[in-house]
Amino acid sequence: MNAPWEALAAAVRACVSCSELAASRTLVVVGEAPPGARLALVGEAPGAQEDAAGRPFVGRAGALLDTLLAEVGVQRADVAVLNVLKCRPPSNRVPRPAEVANCRPWLEQQLDLVAPRVTVALGLSATRWFLGRTTTLGAVRGRLHEVSGRQVVPTYHPSAALRFGPEGAPLAALRGDLGYAVTLLGPSDPLAAG
Repeated sequence: MNAPWEALAAAVRACVSCSELAASRTLVVVGEAPPGARLALVGEAPGAQEDAAGRPFVGRAGALLDTLLAEVGVQRADVAVLNVLKCRPPSNRVPRPAEVANCRPWLEQQLDLVAPRVTVALGLSATRWFLGRTTTLGAVRGRLHEVSGRQVVPTYHPSAALRFGPEGAPLAALRGDLGYAVTLLGPSDPLAAG
């Protein structure tokens, strides 16, 4: 991307604020942010495949996400893909509040640099990062929320869609919410033209 992003990425890779995560990680998964990205996707944390590759959403959930993005006319290469945590929690456990707090400045800086028009929060951890720790996904998903000047659409994580299968409600909701987010980009945005 640009020099500020690369400087931030270098700082994130050097972070050891969460000693357990720093000791167990293979690679820090900084995230991806192509220049001019108007849509950002924020997930929970890297899984095993992401930890090994150093890239977000490269496993089965990532393949599903890529498919769903293509269905709504968006190429993943045009989208910022980030996570609440930059290091994999052991056994893919849910991020602890202290870990989320330690990583919060990194994601805030990333979102400030990318300045997406719309951000999709994928799953409960990402949704709570934006809307608060007591938020329930069912109460907030499927509609736009303004959070500190950011336009946020909460939805299910692709792993939930995989868990409940092709006929499950999470997949239908995720598909619909991604489509909704793309409509919010507006007709003048190249991402919305697909």
